[in-house]
Amino acid sequence: MTTLSIDIQKTETTLDRPKNPTHNPPQYYQTRLRFTAHPEGILETLGKILKRLIRMELPGRDQVEVYLRHLVHGNRRPRTLYSRFGTIVLFLKMIKDSGKTGLKEITRSDVEAFIEHEQDRGIKITTIRTQLVNVLAFLRYLVEEGIVSAEVFVRRIRLQLPERLPRAMNPDDLQKLLSVIKDVRDRALILILLRTGMRIGELLNTKATDVHLKERKIEIYEGEKNRLGRVVYLSDDAVSALRKWLKKRNPGEEYLFYGKNVETMSYSTARLIFRRYLEKAGLIDQAYSLHWLRHSFATELLNVGMRLECLQVLLGHRSIEETRRYARLTDKTREMEYFRAMSKIERRDNHDRCDPELASLFEAEELFAPCREELSKPH
Repeated sequence: MTTLSIDIQKTETTLDRPKNPTHNPPQYYQTRLRFTAHPEGILETLGKILKRLIRMELPGRDQVEVYLRHLVHGNRRPRTLYSRFGTIVLFLKMIKDSGKTGLKEITRSDVEAFIEHEQDRGIKITTIRTQLVNVLAFLRYLVEEGIVSAEVFVRRIRLQLPERLPRAMNPDDLQKLLSVIKDVRDRALILILLRTGMRIGELLNTKATDVHLKERKIEIYEGEKNRLGRVVYLSDDAVSALRKWLKKRNPGEEYLFYGKNVETMSYSTARLIFRRYLEKAGLIDQAYSLHWLRHSFATELLNVGMRLECLQVLLGHRSIEETRRYARLTDKTREMEYFRAMSKIERRDNHDRCDPELASLFEAEELFAPCREELSKPH
């Protein structure tokens, strides 16, 4: 039986050593853009995963190790590594249970069987979609390496996903929430989320040097979800709350918001803070979460007429179709068109119940109205 090597030092050397030893890295590696050879913590994550992998009896275990190292070279995030590994383990366990001993035996029917197996387990369709993406990415790599036949990709496997509308907080509930937040740090935290549309992970990873109060903006160098950097802007109330927090916070801390005895505030801490104020405002039964603040931000901007293209950039969406979901949720133009059309329908129905002569007079009134408007204009 082949043994699996866990040479983390070798991986570090491969990643960090330039191909040309005499080559000096360009100056932009020293700028505030914080370019790195690989995401922080990826090598530690790889080590933990490989220690688990070595204890597993899986077909193609050595190829799995090579694939994971390939992902590290591709600058993938630690959570991507965990997600791919977890799915691959489930998939290969099913392959093993079916009696197959090598990756070369994998066919398209195995992928379909895996999807059915996960559905039978009651896994959510959104999770199964992620698992399918992970399995296909692994198989695509194996096809490129000549290990698996390309016939596995003869036809696409499509999963019909429900397209849920984003949920925004009720405006009255939002005012109740803001009215009970008196703590300087907590008010700054929640107002920034509400007025910038930042994801909570993006805000918790924001450093003090990323905030430019004079320009009233925050620079996000890497979006939490899609690694897409952007700039967001601060409203008057957010600036006011932030100024108060900056006066009180420890200037020696690197991150804008931090926890007790740790340099960054955790997501669980931020969630508990938000939940505490929901309870105080009597809104705990509404099932609101921190992410609803982002949805409220987008909804309110659309309500006052912001263009979708502009909102797309502020939210950090790669595709405008993601932003368009908010337009289906709140579109004042569509709302006005509906009520204008409905008023005509109701007026027509009322005319039908009136005396026929009166109804004809109403119709004539509507027909001649545009002519009167045209004649009344100065020529």
